[in-house]
Amino acid sequence: MTATTEPIDAPDASAGRMSRREVLQALSGLMVGMFVAILASTVVANALPRIIADLHGSQTVYTWIVTTELLAMTATVPLWGKMADLYSKKLLIQLSLGLFVVGSLIAGLTPNVEVLLFSRVVQGVGAGGMTALAMIVMAAMIPPRELGRYAGIFGAVFGVGTIAGPLIGGVLVDTSWLGWRWCFLIGVPFSILSIVLLQRTLHLPVIRREVRIDWAGAALITAGVSTLLIWSSLAGHKFAWASGWTVLMVVGGLALLGAAVWVESRVPEPIIPLDIFRSRTVALTTIASVLVGVALFGGTVFLSQYFQTSLGKSPTVAGLMSLPMILGLLVSSTVAGQLITKYGRWKAYLVAGAAVMTVGMLLLGTIDADTPMPLLFTYMAVLGIGVGMLMQNLVLAAQNDVPAHELGAATSVLTFFRSMGGAIGVSALGAVLATRVTSLMTDQLGPAAGAGDGGTTEVPDLSALPEPVLRIVQDAYATATSELFLIGAPIAFLALVTVLFIREKPLHTVSGDERARQEATLTSTH
Repeated sequence: MTATTEPIDAPDASAGRMSRREVLQALSGLMVGMFVAILASTVVANALPRIIADLHGSQTVYTWIVTTELLAMTATVPLWGKMADLYSKKLLIQLSLGLFVVGSLIAGLTPNVEVLLFSRVVQGVGAGGMTALAMIVMAAMIPPRELGRYAGIFGAVFGVGTIAGPLIGGVLVDTSWLGWRWCFLIGVPFSILSIVLLQRTLHLPVIRREVRIDWAGAALITAGVSTLLIWSSLAGHKFAWASGWTVLMVVGGLALLGAAVWVESRVPEPIIPLDIFRSRTVALTTIASVLVGVALFGGTVFLSQYFQTSLGKSPTVAGLMSLPMILGLLVSSTVAGQLITKYGRWKAYLVAGAAVMTVGMLLLGTIDADTPMPLLFTYMAVLGIGVGMLMQNLVLAAQNDVPAHELGAATSVLTFFRSMGGAIGVSALGAVLATRVTSLMTDQLGPAAGAGDGGTTEVPDLSALPEPVLRIVQDAYATATSELFLIGAPIAFLALVTVLFIREKPLHTVSGDERARQEATLTSTH
């Protein structure tokens, strides 16, 4: 195998470190792309109850609209990460944004839930590229020690996208001449703008290697992960957890993943290089990322439904109610990033973040349909503060521990496992929510209340319910939602135990590109 560095994206690939101005210019298109990816998930969140009602979907479909995008994103992240180590990162980001545009257009014009689910798969493939490649490009341009300096920019984009998304989504849903379809279409111009900005501002050298992508490994990983995610989504209501279907899908999924490991261990350029797990830091941050994904996504994705169904809020108000968690995340991630850059220490923020996240989960496990707003907002802020200190710094720790030529693989591995945890959390806990809501409503209203699709209640239209039934529905969704956080709390605690065993290492003071050149020089002299 040979490798040559070609200045494809820049006039001088051998130039030194990028100046702060050049980095900020390059980040402009990247940040617009990140904004689009964040907006896509948050703008739809408050629209989902209305979408499901208009398309006559069930609680199962509600879960699957979220799960299909997560599944597609999860399954393709390792492939995007491997390609980033081999091909032009700029071209790959633009390709992922292009796929996202196609998926958004299909979603905005969907006639039914089946086409909507397909569009979410396309969106998920594009989002997988953006999710993995944004952090890979950042690591290539900026030394780990200085990443905290730019945390404010990332935090601002994340905060604006997350705050603006539910608000925009709520306004679009509540505006009769626009409607929920514009929740998907609104991201299209932003995606196109990002593609143009990246073409003008992002200049990175490309390392071309004479290797082939391990398509067999990619197919086996995708099939194995998809099988397990589909099982976790369907078990408990389409068929029993302890059933022949469970045995078939779990054994089949694990067999596919076992075959993937066997293939990956024998090809020269695996999609997921198994040797990176020899690093204690990478192995532990990977485990923690799975646990964070399960706990965080599995609990919070249903908060918007709780706001609208249990508390009776409009989509716009539900968007405003997400502010405490987002502001907590924004402040804690920005402050932690600045302190890490200043002092070079990072483990304490992982430990503190995991501990605070666990406490936030426990607090949210006490909510009901009558929880006072100040108390609810405090609990959400606590959870946001914990997540802000933990999630991004897990990636930083892993990137700091691997050789430059494996930055893409290491970053995508963490993103992959966090997304997989999130997809498992959403699908499995979504099934728990649906089953629990059905059980609670059946207890109060009789067997007819649970006669929806697949044994789940159809997401109700609150305006059409009489007062006694309305109260029962609100209490059922509130109780079921709080129980999801109680399930997530011990999972978050396991993440805390995991990060305690991570060994802190000094942060590199050179960028990924500089490290790659140094490693190439050392290799050529031996």
